Amino acid sequence: MLARAVDVVAATVGLALGAPILGLAMLAIVLESPGHPIYRQRRIGKDGRPFDVIKLRTMVPGAESIGAGLAVNESDPRITRVGTLLRRLSLDELPNLLNVLRGDMTLVGPRPTLPVQVEQYTERQRGRLSVKPGLTGWAQVNGRTSLPWSERIELDLWYIEHRSLALDLQILARTVAMVLRGGGLYKGDTGGWVQ
Repeated sequence: MLARAVDVVAATVGLALGAPILGLAMLAIVLESPGHPIYRQRRIGKDGRPFDVIKLRTMVPGAESIGAGLAVNESDPRITRVGTLLRRLSLDELPNLLNVLRGDMTLVGPRPTLPVQVEQYTERQRGRLSVKPGLTGWAQVNGRTSLPWSERIELDLWYIEHRSLALDLQILARTVAMVLRGGGLYKGDTGGWVQ
C-alpha cells in the first residue's frame, strides 16, 4: 500500500515537473517527422498481464516493420535526430510515468518486456513476472541494453530475491547517474535480447 502511494505521488510530481519538457519534445517530434509523437507498444507485466507501455516516439513511423525490426543499434538510421537526443537523456521514457499512475508499472523493478521475449523465457526466467515492471531496475543500472539478455534476466531475478527500500533507493540514485552518462543505451556487440 505504501509502495503504491509512493508510486502515485512520484509519478504525479514527475509528470507535473516534466510537462514542459514533454510538450517541447512532442512538438519537436512532430516537426521533424510525420506521425503521432506518442508511441505505444504492447508489453508484459506482473503475472503475465499485457499492457501498453507509453513512450515518446524516437524513430520513424512503422520502424518495427523495417530494417532490423525490434533490434536497435546506436547508428540505426530509423532513429530521428530528435529521437537520438531523447534517447540519450532517457526522456523518451518519461511518459512511462503514466503507466506508473495507471498501476501497470512501478518506479523500481524489471523493465517491461515484449510478448515475444516472454515466450522464450524458461520456467526460472518467468520469475521475472512475479513483480510489477519498473521505470528502472537493477539490470538497468548494471549495464542496461549493452548486457546479454540472459544476464539482464539474472540481474532482475537477483533484485526480486533481494529487494528492499534501501536497494530501491540505491537503484534510483544510480539511475540518475546513468542517465547523465547516457551509457548502455544500445545493445552493441554483446547486448540485445535474442537468446
